[in-house]
Amino acid sequence: MQLGVNHITVPKCSSAELLVLAKALGCSGVECRNDLGRLLFDGEAAGDFATRLDDFGLDMHGLAEVAAFNLDTDAKLGDIAALMDVAVGVGAKGLALIPAVLDAPLSAAAQKAQLLQALERLQPLFEARGLIGLIEPLGFENSSLRLKAHVVDVLEHIGKPACFALIHDTFHHHTAGEAEVFADLTHIVHVSGVVDPAPARRDMRDAHRVLLDANDRTGAIAQLRLLQDAGFSGPISIEAFAPDVQTLSDPAPHLARSFEFISSQLAPVPA
Repeated sequence: MQLGVNHITVPKCSSAELLVLAKALGCSGVECRNDLGRLLFDGEAAGDFATRLDDFGLDMHGLAEVAAFNLDTDAKLGDIAALMDVAVGVGAKGLALIPAVLDAPLSAAAQKAQLLQALERLQPLFEARGLIGLIEPLGFENSSLRLKAHVVDVLEHIGKPACFALIHDTFHHHTAGEAEVFADLTHIVHVSGVVDPAPARRDMRDAHRVLLDANDRTGAIAQLRLLQDAGFSGPISIEAFAPDVQTLSDPAPHLARSFEFISSQLAPVPA
């Protein structure tokens, strides 16, 4: 099983400390981010950080993120291309494409039309770099791209190019009310749990996302089993946004317990 840590889970760690933590936890890689309020890789050059990754025997599972990639894509192409080059320089397997969250919901037709236009603009840029655009529908009712099924429809329309894939986020899968998983198009899984009994599904937000354990309300383990049974063997990366997790003074034992829980739940059942 490939396990990973998304830097948003431990934002107090420097980029170098993230690698130390991931190595100690037995991870295969990490996800670094450009939205932590500081320079990407804490200002280290992408090539130098790639060397650091190699020294630790870790992959860059994905680099995050192109925010609101499906709005005003033409105006952002220069910035997106520059971030793609950083992703290539650090050896990332993919670059996360995050849709905008709006004040009001869009129709399914409008969401797919917007996505199609964005992917048509981005496809040649990704293909020229041998990089994968990792599309992550957000599940919220006011997300401009809510469902993985909508992404699959658009990808099939344009011939399912190899330069695009899905991020399956267990939290967003639950908030969207989706049932089907698309293991063949999934590059990475983001996993978290919700244990607070108060919020209804439609009211769950990032701040509710904690480390996955047996008290989870989102059915994350059932989702992982579905993906596993359908052939998914890619990275499973912890992505928790809850302040109680992000401010842990020593996150390693907490992350280790969550990984142990996931591994125990996905282990083959003896015949």
